Amino acid sequence: MADQPVDKKSNYKKLGARHKARRRAVDLLFEAEARDIDPAELLAERVTLALRDDAVAPVNPYTRVLVEGVADDLDRVDGTIESYLQDWALSRLPAVDRAILRVAVWELFHANDVPPVVAVDEAVELAKELSTDDSPSFVNGVLGRVVEVAPQVRAAAAATRATVAPVDADDEA
Repeated sequence: MADQPVDKKSNYKKLGARHKARRRAVDLLFEAEARDIDPAELLAERVTLALRDDAVAPVNPYTRVLVEGVADDLDRVDGTIESYLQDWALSRLPAVDRAILRVAVWELFHANDVPPVVAVDEAVELAKELSTDDSPSFVNGVLGRVVEVAPQVRAAAAATRATVAPVDADDEA
């Protein structure tokens, strides 16, 4: 064993809970698209199945956040991806690449606890694991352009939340 090189960084990343959650979210988004059903509906099915059958792995809370987030914001996420594709249409991409990009773009726009570099790196790793040889560099290129606008999108979302925040009953009195 000592003669074999060990890539600790790569092994650690692949074993991380968030990495596994992202991969499962990509799997669920891919399956939902293949079956032409709402990703949130598929997620609910899997959560229920895991509760009923001990042989089915429970759905990680972060997987739920990702799938529900992408499902709720799918039009904007897809529109963003499409606007950064050069000479491509979203529908022409491999379905797994669409799922990977959807998770990463949602994280870039909404996951304040995930640094942008981590969202991009995780997407590239998933493309290496799940897609074609050309996909990692393609995913990296698209997300490299999306990263530039992500801070503005996050700031706009935060400003919207601040202006639409519910009024406390004590404040009205």
